[in-house]
Amino acid sequence: MSGNAREPRLDTTGRWIGAALPRKEDGRMLRGAGRFVADLDRQGTLHACFVRSPFGAATIAGIDASEALRLPGVRQVCTAAELGSAGLCAALERDEFVPTTMPLLAADQVRYAGEPVAVVLADDPYAAEDGAEAVQVDYSPHPAVADLGAARDGRSVHDALAQNTFVDLTMFDDPRLDQIFDTAPLVLDEEFSSARLAALPMEGRGCLAEWDARDDQVVVHISTQVPHQVRSAIAQALRLPERTIRVIAPDVGGGFGLKCVVGREEVVAAALASRFRTPVKWIEDRQENLTASFHGHEQHYAVRAAFGSDGRILGLAADIRCDVGAYSAFPFTCAVEPLMATTELPGAYKVPAYRARGRAIATNKPPTAPYRGVSRPQLVLVMERLMEIAATRLALDPLEVRRRNLISPGEFPYTGVNDITYDEGSYRESLDRAESTARSAGWYTERDRLRAAGTPAGIGFACFSERTAYGTPTMSQRQMAMTPGYDTAQVRMDPTGEVIVTTGTCGHGQGHETTFAQIVAERLGIHPDQVRLRQGDTDLAAYGWGTFASRSIVIGGTSARRAADGVAAQLRRIAAHLLEADDSDVELNEGMARVRGVPGAVLPIAELANTAYFRAHELPQDTPPNLTASGYADPPSTFSNASHAALISVDPGTGAVRIHRYLVVEDCGVVINPLVVDGQVRGGVAQGIAAALYERLLYDADAQPGTASLMDYLAPTATEVCTVDIEHLQTPSQFNESGAKGMGEGGTIGAPATVLNAVNDALADTGSQLNDIPVLPEKVLTALRRERVPVGG
Repeated sequence: MSGNAREPRLDTTGRWIGAALPRKEDGRMLRGAGRFVADLDRQGTLHACFVRSPFGAATIAGIDASEALRLPGVRQVCTAAELGSAGLCAALERDEFVPTTMPLLAADQVRYAGEPVAVVLADDPYAAEDGAEAVQVDYSPHPAVADLGAARDGRSVHDALAQNTFVDLTMFDDPRLDQIFDTAPLVLDEEFSSARLAALPMEGRGCLAEWDARDDQVVVHISTQVPHQVRSAIAQALRLPERTIRVIAPDVGGGFGLKCVVGREEVVAAALASRFRTPVKWIEDRQENLTASFHGHEQHYAVRAAFGSDGRILGLAADIRCDVGAYSAFPFTCAVEPLMATTELPGAYKVPAYRARGRAIATNKPPTAPYRGVSRPQLVLVMERLMEIAATRLALDPLEVRRRNLISPGEFPYTGVNDITYDEGSYRESLDRAESTARSAGWYTERDRLRAAGTPAGIGFACFSERTAYGTPTMSQRQMAMTPGYDTAQVRMDPTGEVIVTTGTCGHGQGHETTFAQIVAERLGIHPDQVRLRQGDTDLAAYGWGTFASRSIVIGGTSARRAADGVAAQLRRIAAHLLEADDSDVELNEGMARVRGVPGAVLPIAELANTAYFRAHELPQDTPPNLTASGYADPPSTFSNASHAALISVDPGTGAVRIHRYLVVEDCGVVINPLVVDGQVRGGVAQGIAAALYERLLYDADAQPGTASLMDYLAPTATEVCTVDIEHLQTPSQFNESGAKGMGEGGTIGAPATVLNAVNDALADTGSQLNDIPVLPEKVLTALRRERVPVGG
């Protein structure tokens, strides 16, 4: 199956799975009929604007709001004194973890530039901004902890943190490692780092909170990936029963992990709407998004790896430090990055001996969230660079070194040194396919032609697995106070044969309305246009964990499939009764219930639905007068995998990197909809290229942000990202009925390593190697100039 679109069709077996059905969501988005939080309005709405600290670290001596309150349109100014001691506290049940509370508004200390200290409510957003500028705050600045280097001996971000460390974990400490390093033919000592990034969704964060007097609820309309977790956070912070809070996510313009945690601004809006019994609206602007929102991916790895002379890895040790900012995000905590990194660093490779230390380090910068990929772009970069460096030192083909270390087809299910069991994948096959496609497409000829013309050029590869669909068996190993993983769904067919699916997942651009419809339609034998998805409403689904970590189709989709099977069983029973047949002989397809082998024994499914509701006396005995069923899924986890390849060139005058060709050979099990999968892959690759070459958030020694607008924060456009070719392999998952695996993060995970390896291939003649991202033009120019330095010069 290629990445090319094809006309959607229902084949003769009644299968919608695998059909390239155009996304249902796109029509309303293209017509401007989408409904986002900023589109919502209520009579009497007060608009919120937050007063934010200009300092990275300071004590608050006092706040004077008198001038702001005199401005036209300003109605209220609230500080921590009015909101009390409420805050968000995310916790792990681990002795190594130090919990801290993120106050809704800073009361006495500010810990990053952009931290909210007060909120202004006004009749319109412009008056609210004027009011925020007029609030006078008396700060006493302190020296800031601006980076990992300053954190060890710098001023404490929180008094409870020793050496500014939220968590310090040592995992899989194999006592054989020291001897392995002493005797191995090749030992590499390498360091790798990645910059702090912004998720940069098209739609920033935002919420509209309003009081519903009839239901005695505060209703929060919010741009989020996790509505139920927002509800729990508000309830816990404000000490309210969860029934008094309803959270609704309308259309969401991207999340990328930024919106799978709960921000204090949203809780403040809910608290004020509840207190003043008036709608309160807050919409994040781009400056707030870049400087005061949740960030991700700032990490440093010090790695030691031992290899045999044949290129096989013998042992691996890593010291991983993650700059997680000033607070632990609710509910995942700041430990999610070091836990992911230490647990999954071996990735797709057979590492026989392993030790990893992971630390979450506090600095005076905004807190981090589980940005798309959560440490895996970094750990894949580390492993792929180690394979390349070892191959160079041992004078071996780097792709052959990978093959010798990859988990092989006959070894699945494979339990690694990190106690993770990998289900079957196509690791070697995807790498072989990527190489053969690149060679047959003339990549190597094009690289050599560019080099001959004086333009440095290179080809890079990366091979990796993506652990997806983390159920509670896996998530519980993190020892979170709130353990996500399972999900639920309900399927209901109405009297006209139309279907409503309710799910606890919450799409924000992934095409759930289409893929869930395909799954359910296939089980019920109807057209996907007859299926409508309801998501993102905590009053519709009792509980659900939302959408993150490539979980929705595997967990939510499996839940919906199981619920649909329940409704299908009800339909077959009714049809069998009316057609005087056995349930097992009834087939549902193309909108009809048919008795197998009896051509004339057929009833429209819509007629069965009408009977179920309107002629209940005709139903079989003990059959309920409705067509409704629920489903539940909680898998251990599964593994997608992919191999990426890129052909790049370097401008010898500017050091700029240009990507000419990009290939993904991807295996996410059974593909539900290739258009949706390809869209996710291409978007992920663009985000990974951004991390590899362009994006970074800068802070000076005082923890002052230097990238406060899109004039400073360099996001790639279509000009910088070439066409991404995609080939699919399909190794069905053994952990769910559909055989699907998650795939939402793979593009982001593989691209940084691929691009970096291609750049290093282009610089091979210089003797230089780059191990940090983003690869900036000045770094490339430095490497190129080194080529011109004579030996001994």
